[in-house]
Amino acid sequence: MTNLYNKHAVLACEGWSWSCHDPEFAPLMAGALVIFCCAWLWWSMKFTKINPPLPPGPLGLPIIGNLPFIKPELHRYFSDLSRIYGPVFKLRMGSVLAIVINSPSLAKEVLKVQDAIFANHDVPTATVVGTFGGINILWRPNGSRCNQLRKLVICEIMSKQSLDACYVLRQREVRRMVKEIHGKVGSSVNIYEQLSATALRVMMSTLWGDDPSQDLIDTECFGFFPILAPFDLQGIESKGKEQVSWFYGVFESMIKNRRNIRDDGKEKENIRKDFMQQLLELHWRGDEKSSLSINEVKALLLDMMVAGTDTVPTAVEWAMTELLCHRDKMSKLVKELDMVVGNQNTVEDSHIPQLVYLDAVIKETLRLHPVAPLLIPRVPSKTTVIGGFTVPKGCRVFINAWVIQRDPELWDDPLRFHPERFLETDINYRSNNFGFIPFGSGRRICVGVSLAEKMMALLLGSLVHSFEWGLSEGTKPSLEDKFGIVLKKTESLVGIPVARLPNLEQYQ
Repeated sequence: MTNLYNKHAVLACEGWSWSCHDPEFAPLMAGALVIFCCAWLWWSMKFTKINPPLPPGPLGLPIIGNLPFIKPELHRYFSDLSRIYGPVFKLRMGSVLAIVINSPSLAKEVLKVQDAIFANHDVPTATVVGTFGGINILWRPNGSRCNQLRKLVICEIMSKQSLDACYVLRQREVRRMVKEIHGKVGSSVNIYEQLSATALRVMMSTLWGDDPSQDLIDTECFGFFPILAPFDLQGIESKGKEQVSWFYGVFESMIKNRRNIRDDGKEKENIRKDFMQQLLELHWRGDEKSSLSINEVKALLLDMMVAGTDTVPTAVEWAMTELLCHRDKMSKLVKELDMVVGNQNTVEDSHIPQLVYLDAVIKETLRLHPVAPLLIPRVPSKTTVIGGFTVPKGCRVFINAWVIQRDPELWDDPLRFHPERFLETDINYRSNNFGFIPFGSGRRICVGVSLAEKMMALLLGSLVHSFEWGLSEGTKPSLEDKFGIVLKKTESLVGIPVARLPNLEQYQ
């Protein structure tokens, strides 16, 4: 037996550089080899336990990965893949590893449990150009300065007191929209175009009030309007620079006017407390922890323009589409508006807390049609584990809010438009229910939620309260969507308004 063992050991060691052919030396080498194999097996098992595998996912091609196979409607494509690979899967977008989250429990892991690791956003190159290297709130890396900026904006700019102070500006532009639509009674009206123009004017009025440079914005802004949608992930840098340079030139002119008024000592009597003035006062404060640089002021102004001028009108257009597809829901909302507002008044901010069905309609709309279907992609600051799989540092993490908010395990009859489901729960935009995350969650939740809530309610409430809406004969609103950073309708909603209020002055 010993001789047979020695012969096998010799064969195993044959060809090695040292003299392992010696029958005396062979058993030692065989024993060393066995020890090495056992050690390697132990280390491999230990490493696997510490570093689980990457999530499953479709096979890709060298270099370009899965790019040739990705379908344009990314939210639906990810939904299809989740049915094959499960609630978390991977794919390669060129050289970028993408991890896609498709369940509320895993979204909670990213947005709450491991929020600190996933607190950075994936920053497109074009946005770096337009934000002085990404110093605005949306794209700034997580850290103390990011937290300071968010706190300043939430407490100083988006506070109830500040929003109430700007209410007259919002109301003025909404009444202007109602007047314009009243001039088209009986004719076809592109609802998104009306909402978009109104949202743009609301944001401009809210940001800088009646600044003389407003005229320049009014006449030129729509020529540069592509910048008012979030920057294209595949955008052209030179075009971005041109557009951003124009906006910052206008901002600089306004800031110069405000600075001159301040230096002349006429600030209190001439300057309304719009957002620009509040930001400039934070800049002039001079306190390291609570002041803003002038570049941060300009980047934040552009941030608010981008955030407020496409998302809100898109959401309200979706709400109008669903209401026109479900006339019983429209009738129920009209009844509530008549009870709370009456037919002798117009919708005001003060009515909104009492308009609970209006709030439910908006929430149900955002559940079915989240304006940011994949939220803003996150980038983990270190390698971690989600759902039993490794998520490497620096990869791109998508959270598919569109599929999460249609999860049949969370929502009864999830594809049905049923606002009443929100009357039976206390779910809101800031709650810890990760089955409803239209504005994100955690430390990078959208800072403009409060303003968006007010604008959506005021716009939708005014459209439904002021007019009865019909459609061209034989037409039905389309519920088809097209993917983008903002999830828009494939076909714009066109309605025919009929005045429903008795007093003509309510349309002036």
